[in-house]
Amino acid sequence: MLKIAIVGSCITRDLWPIRGGGAEQLLYICRTSLPSLFAPSLARFKPNRTLPGDLHQHEHTSLIADLQKTALSRLVTYQPTHIIFDFIDERFDLVSAKGALVTHSAELARSGYLSRPAFQAGRRIPRLSPPCDRLWRDAAGAFAALIRGTELRRATLILHSARWATRQRDAAGQISDIRDVEILSGQPASIETYNALLVRQEAEFTALMPPMHRIDADAFRLADPDHQWGLSPFHYIPQYYDAVRDQMRQMGLTDAFSDRRDAPSAQAA
Repeated sequence: MLKIAIVGSCITRDLWPIRGGGAEQLLYICRTSLPSLFAPSLARFKPNRTLPGDLHQHEHTSLIADLQKTALSRLVTYQPTHIIFDFIDERFDLVSAKGALVTHSAELARSGYLSRPAFQAGRRIPRLSPPCDRLWRDAAGAFAALIRGTELRRATLILHSARWATRQRDAAGQISDIRDVEILSGQPASIETYNALLVRQEAEFTALMPPMHRIDADAFRLADPDHQWGLSPFHYIPQYYDAVRDQMRQMGLTDAFSDRRDAPSAQAA
C-alpha cells in the first residue's frame, strides 16, 4: 500500500485533485522550513480555539504545526513508503523568538499571532542572508540524520525539482513575462534570485541525503493565470503537473493517482 508524504508546497500537493484523487491519503507538511522543523516549539504560545483572521482550517493546521513542531513526529509515525520533497515554500523569512524559530509565512502574517507576547522581542532572519543559509544547511544535515536513524530510511525519497516560472501562458496561448512578484504583500522578490537559492538548496540537500529520485518538468514551466489558486510563478499550466505525474508513474507509482478529476475545493492551498 502506498503511503505518500509531502514535505514541500502546493506544487507537489496539486498533483492530486482536491477531492477524489487520493489526496485524502497524503501526509502533507507545508508552510514551514527545514530550520523551523528542527527548532524548539514556541514557548507559552496557545493557538486560538477559533480560526484567526481569514485563515481556513487547513491553513491554520499547517501554521500550528510549524509553531508547535509536531510535523516531524507525525512524519515518523506515518511510516511513508515515499517522501516527496520540494523547496518552493523555502522562500519565507524566519522569525527567532525566545529560542524558537518559526516560518514567517503568509498564514502567520494573516493570523495576527505576531502581536502575541510569545513573539515579543522576536527578530526576522531574512531568507536571503548568510545566517539563514547556515541554519538551512544545518537543518538539511539533521533531516538526513533523521532519515537514516529512523524507519524513514525504508521510504523511497523523491526530489520534485522546481523553479519559479518567469513567463505565463493565458487561455489563448499567449505568453508574456511575469512582473511585480512579491513574497508577502509589500515584499517584492526577484525570480532569478530565488531560483538561484533553489539551485543551492537542492544541491546541498542531495549531497547530504541518501540517494534520491529526481523529477522535474522544466519544459512546461509556465505560470497559469487561470490556475485554481491564482497567478503565481509557481502555479503552473496543467501540462506541468501531467509531466510530473508521468515521471512518477514511470517510477512505479502507478496507483498514486486516481483518474477522477472532481471540481476543486474553493479553499486555497
